[in-house]
Amino acid sequence: MYRQLLATAALAATTLAQNATNSTSSSSGSLTDLLGATSSLSTLTSAVMGVPGLADMLGSLSNVTILAPSNDAFEKFMRTPAAVALTSGDNAAISALLSYHILNGTFPASAVTDTPAFIPTMLNNTAYTNVTGGQVVECVRQEDKVLFYSGLLMNASVTTADQNFTGGVVHIIDSVLTIPESVSDTAINAGLSGVAGALTRARLVDTVDSLSDVTIFAPNNSAFQAIGSALPNLTTSQLASILQYHGISTLMDGMTVPALAGGDLRITISDGNVFVNSAKVLIPDVLVANGVVHVIDNVLNPNNTSAMPEATASTQMPAFSGASTMTNLGGITSGIPTPSATVGMAPTPAAGGSEDTAEDGAAASTSAEGAASPMRTGAIGAAALFAGAGAWMNV
Repeated sequence: MYRQLLATAALAATTLAQNATNSTSSSSGSLTDLLGATSSLSTLTSAVMGVPGLADMLGSLSNVTILAPSNDAFEKFMRTPAAVALTSGDNAAISALLSYHILNGTFPASAVTDTPAFIPTMLNNTAYTNVTGGQVVECVRQEDKVLFYSGLLMNASVTTADQNFTGGVVHIIDSVLTIPESVSDTAINAGLSGVAGALTRARLVDTVDSLSDVTIFAPNNSAFQAIGSALPNLTTSQLASILQYHGISTLMDGMTVPALAGGDLRITISDGNVFVNSAKVLIPDVLVANGVVHVIDNVLNPNNTSAMPEATASTQMPAFSGASTMTNLGGITSGIPTPSATVGMAPTPAAGGSEDTAEDGAAASTSAEGAASPMRTGAIGAAALFAGAGAWMNV
């Protein structure tokens, strides 16, 4: 099927090139001209031409940045399960994927700094996202490379920057972006089987996946193991209350935020590390369909809201007194499927930052100042929540 797509791409690119050659000076510099003149984007051209009306819609855009996967990027993508949409004629899925590559606003490569920023895209289809203003991508400059992070921490590098057209700018990237998945699917594919199992047992999968503009602090598997002896004794209601204490949907002044289940979460920054109550943020900014997940090293206890971190300690004490470690996570992961997708790596820690390797779920990362800092989704102002460590590009 990929050969068929390439053949269609070659035809589409030839047509666009002919149109560009025959165009008048008034149409010079259009997106059509740019695609037709760039042989490395012929597969993208095919995908655009294959959806009725999409080429005209893209041509009418203004003040946008298009992240354009190269032919090589599509070749890699076609070896993944997500590529089914391109070969099955699912125009809605193709449109969603391409919309996620269009940023609201014109951002030349020089605008991207080593401070991570989160930019809204044109992906607003509620079948794929529940983020107010459009699903976002994270952009950051690392070692003179401009990177864009998408779902499951997958990243794409800009290989050719600042290809201007009348509606904005195009950056050619080396990977197709990954549309962020639901919270429950992200937990499974990130290896956070404790979270996935707890959501299933508490009957909260649909509830959590249907939230909008949410920030979730997701304990890693070691955190669940540390309180493993307490898990089998929890009722469904008690487990649900604990899980709901890990989500926030509003931001208040200062460093204390209300949890979805009631009670407050206290945010602490010490030596560049971010803590939520006594839990350390290990992996920030895992984008999900309805917000963002930050992986933490402790299960938060709604009945122990005064738990505070030992900032200099390598590990934090569990917030559940009397609980002991169980390697099988208290049995809550029974029936949880194995990951079916690849997970990327979070942004590299800044110089001087501490790094934590997550051996039991998700990818190695850091919570050090200057690394990827938690973001704002909808009503959540995490730039303020984390003392301005992150940036949000509003356009």
